[in-house]
Amino acid sequence: MGFIDAFKRWRLASKGMSSGKKRRTSTASENKVVDSMERSVWMKLLIYPIFTALACLITAFYVSGETLFHGQGLRRSLICMILAASVILFYHIRNSLKIGNGQVVLVFGGILVHLTLLRASCYLIDVNGWEMDYRLLLPPLAFAPMVHSVLLGRYTGVFCALSVSLFGCLLMPVQEIFPFMTMSLVAGSVAVALTRTVRRRGSVLRAGFYVGIVTLLLAMTFDKVSLGVLTSQNGFASEGVKVLLILVCGLLTGMVVSGLLPALESLFKLTTNISWLEMSDLNHKLLRKLQLEAPGTYHHSMVVATLAESAAEEVGANASMCRVCSYFHDIGKLKKPEYFIENQGDINPHDSLTPTMSAIIIIAHVKDGVDMAIKHKLNPKIIEVIREHHGDSLVQYFYHKAREQRLDTEQKIEEGIENKEDLPEVDAKNFRYPGPCPTSRESGIISLADCVESASRSIKKPTPQKIRNLIQEIVMDRVTSGQLDQSELTMGDIKKVCDSFSATLRSMMHTRIDYPKDDQGNRKTHNPSAVKKQNGNNGTNKEQANALSRARA
Repeated sequence: MGFIDAFKRWRLASKGMSSGKKRRTSTASENKVVDSMERSVWMKLLIYPIFTALACLITAFYVSGETLFHGQGLRRSLICMILAASVILFYHIRNSLKIGNGQVVLVFGGILVHLTLLRASCYLIDVNGWEMDYRLLLPPLAFAPMVHSVLLGRYTGVFCALSVSLFGCLLMPVQEIFPFMTMSLVAGSVAVALTRTVRRRGSVLRAGFYVGIVTLLLAMTFDKVSLGVLTSQNGFASEGVKVLLILVCGLLTGMVVSGLLPALESLFKLTTNISWLEMSDLNHKLLRKLQLEAPGTYHHSMVVATLAESAAEEVGANASMCRVCSYFHDIGKLKKPEYFIENQGDINPHDSLTPTMSAIIIIAHVKDGVDMAIKHKLNPKIIEVIREHHGDSLVQYFYHKAREQRLDTEQKIEEGIENKEDLPEVDAKNFRYPGPCPTSRESGIISLADCVESASRSIKKPTPQKIRNLIQEIVMDRVTSGQLDQSELTMGDIKKVCDSFSATLRSMMHTRIDYPKDDQGNRKTHNPSAVKKQNGNNGTNKEQANALSRARA
């Protein structure tokens, strides 16, 4: 089909009826088959038995050493299948069917990779005839929990730590099951706790080092590493190797995870806080252009980013994502920046346009923003926020202006001044954004922050009560109009968001005291007439002096 489309475009271009270029579309609309597979329930149900079969292949048929049910392959397989069913059921209940199949593959695939590394380390120990203690010291116990914690959150990380610990018990000798279970759970939990809010890749490496320290302490607790032998001259070599192995294994785990993150993000279309922080660079081409050509919109975006980030932290949403998406949410205004009030000077181009035409220009900035974001290959989440941050709300100002013009025309018709054919039609659909409404907590927060910041500019002599009343009025209007129905924000979350907006705006819009005018001129002159003249001017120029003092402050 792609070749046929290209041929048709070439035919039209040869006749001068087309530019020969294909219109840019988003990734989601390019391949509907992939999107349907991502959400397919049947595909998800196919992943589960594959995971069970591979888990049994890795753990149930491992026959080296005095492991649990050694020599009883059928019983080991049955135990493995029961563990796999329990893990799948727990994950399915926790996440229901709202998680995409890509994330399901990442979760269970990560568990299988972890078990493969665990079995490979056990095989390496058996082949080389090393001590049995190395079965607990050599494996990277925090690998999969760390990966899942950074990519999918702490709940998935804890789930993974528990799963790999249960399956790993089938690879351990009977006498080592309890020490392994304890060390695996603790190491995985520590890795998850240390990677809750990772924003730099060095933090992953630091987490791996601390996991090595914790593993070393647990190894000492279970007498896998003896401090007494370590201090002696004869045992220093063997015990020192164990200590070094544990610490190096922890560091290598952090290094490998840090290196794998970009590839996993690209493969499974995920974005970590590390990537969001990298995308928050204000030297991006679009942001630099916005700063130069639409400085009012640029400042508006910065304030929205501050409001949205603070509110997201209060409700537990992704604050880094809110900040970056807020930077780019209005880039569509670059097409016609002078038509938006924050960029206007003394001339308002809407004065020469009809309300309908003005509304079309205002609404078009959403579509223009999506096109620019696709052209510059911005993150899909940013494109989603650009498309959703106005929902299907009404462009109130021009809608009311159009209705007022219609009422004036009706009055003129009654007076016989105008003809009935000149009566303009006012349809609310022509003054609505195309939507869709926000579908995530972050998108909903940015939508509210955008409205609140725009409206706060109209407050004269702001007080805490005025700010709070304005925020509550705007937010409740968005709630009652159904703009937040799909955003997953609860009423408790919305209350916290309002409180956060109030606190942030109060700090931004606080008033300053009026400083007295500088009287240095009075001290420099001793001419009474000059002093009298200056004192007379003080009364007339008091307001200008206060404004100048506030500007200096």
